[in-house]
Amino acid sequence: MSEVKISAAEVNKLRKATGAGMMDCKKALVEAGGDFDQAIDVLRKKGQKVAEKRADRDSSEGAAIAKVNDDNTTGVAIVLGCETDFVGKNESFVALANEMADNAINFDNKEEFLASDFNGISVSEKLVEQTGVIGEKLDINAFEKVNAPYVGSYVHINKIAAIVGFSAAVDNVETLAKDVAMQIASMGASILSYKDFDPAYVASETEARIAAIEKENEELERLGKTLKNVPQYISMSQLTPEVLAQAEEDAKAQLKAEGKPEQIWDKILPGKMERFISDNTTLDQEQCLLDQKFIKDEKMTVAEYVKSYGDVEITGFKRVSVG
Repeated sequence: MSEVKISAAEVNKLRKATGAGMMDCKKALVEAGGDFDQAIDVLRKKGQKVAEKRADRDSSEGAAIAKVNDDNTTGVAIVLGCETDFVGKNESFVALANEMADNAINFDNKEEFLASDFNGISVSEKLVEQTGVIGEKLDINAFEKVNAPYVGSYVHINKIAAIVGFSAAVDNVETLAKDVAMQIASMGASILSYKDFDPAYVASETEARIAAIEKENEELERLGKTLKNVPQYISMSQLTPEVLAQAEEDAKAQLKAEGKPEQIWDKILPGKMERFISDNTTLDQEQCLLDQKFIKDEKMTVAEYVKSYGDVEITGFKRVSVG
């Protein structure tokens, strides 16, 4: 039986439909006897075989993408994962990630998104198909969504993507949203405020951090170096009115011991209390978005920066990253 004649136009059509290489497309068309739909099935079966072989591979590279709908009320952030940074930076791979994010914005969770239609097949099937095309395991490693009266986003070189929601579309909200989304991407906050912490988590983290600093100080003392301050607390959630009142009394006792005139204490005490709070809220500064120093102006917190835009609050945020 003679080989079926396959035209360049047919090969090109299949290539555009699947993203497979020209030789793979030609072979699939030949195997399918020139039948276009059957050729697609041939390529998908090849993808399934490749996907089965690479199922245990780590898809820790890839592209992080954020998308916001036209009226800025819904945002989605996904990570399309692959095995190597080389593929993750590939132009066609990033284009696929963007196309998938455009589709993802219409769904509320990863499961719905994976089952949704993507140019005639499901997203899950597309991932299998492209695993066969690219030769690496592909997966959706992250899916996050935010709905709010105004949603903004920021993507850092397709490695980190952040979305953030606000309670109102105030004047210059575009700038506010971009700045806060950039803060989220850069500083990696995990919750909005210290008020959202589980007390048990704060207690165990306090114990662990104090133990770590004390151990480090033993080595610093052995080397004759300056010891690090060992905080009593690590979150504003621990600084009750009683704790703050005691800290103020301790500060006054210190000023008295230093011989500072009592009439100037009022000028010194605010700075000392500010320092006490800063030294004893390190967890908040690391993990709580509103309590972090604003990266564009460290004289203010993110909460203070948001407040400068008027009657608006952050309602929620999400961050995804490659790796």
